[in-house]
Amino acid sequence: MSLYSRYILPKLTDLSCSVKPITRQREKIVPLAEGRVLEIGVGSGLNLAHYDRSRIDSIIGLDASEELMARALERARTSGVPFEPLLLDAKSIPLEDNAVDTVLVTYSLCSIDALGEALSEMRRVLKPAGRLLFCEHGLAPDAGVQKLQNRLTPVWKRVGGGCRLNRDLPKEIAQAGFRITALDQMYLPGTWRFIGFNSWGTAQPA
Repeated sequence: MSLYSRYILPKLTDLSCSVKPITRQREKIVPLAEGRVLEIGVGSGLNLAHYDRSRIDSIIGLDASEELMARALERARTSGVPFEPLLLDAKSIPLEDNAVDTVLVTYSLCSIDALGEALSEMRRVLKPAGRLLFCEHGLAPDAGVQKLQNRLTPVWKRVGGGCRLNRDLPKEIAQAGFRITALDQMYLPGTWRFIGFNSWGTAQPA
């Protein structure tokens, strides 16, 4: 692991993912979680403050970054939410089939290498009546913005911890065997358009 990945990237990730427009998005989607929750890409725990504690039983937080997980554990202790860390990536989740009521993922699908495998695992561990809650940035609808996203992604991926600007994530979710039950999309105000097109909503196993 490079010094950049170990010391600089986690701080940049925490800072960039805590700006006001993204925080407002978290406030829309995170409180919908209920029951036993698996949060994919828990990162530094920025979502922990937004859970409706009356609706959840426990949170399993999965992330591959040791540095970000340490911060998530600090935030979990401060917030008092029941939190279990899983320090690994999402392509192989050590939970039984139909193990959780909610899978929550925010601003993480863009950086998962084996995305199809990871989404299949999320579907496997989710109960048939459970919900996938997602909020992600990705491929914009405008041709000019798409062109810029495609051009910038190779460099952005290297400096942004694997983040791809040009993934059509609602399409990826549907192709992984989920039925999208609600979807909203817009450019977030106060952000660059090439990174600011957001999709958020809910899905269930098809």
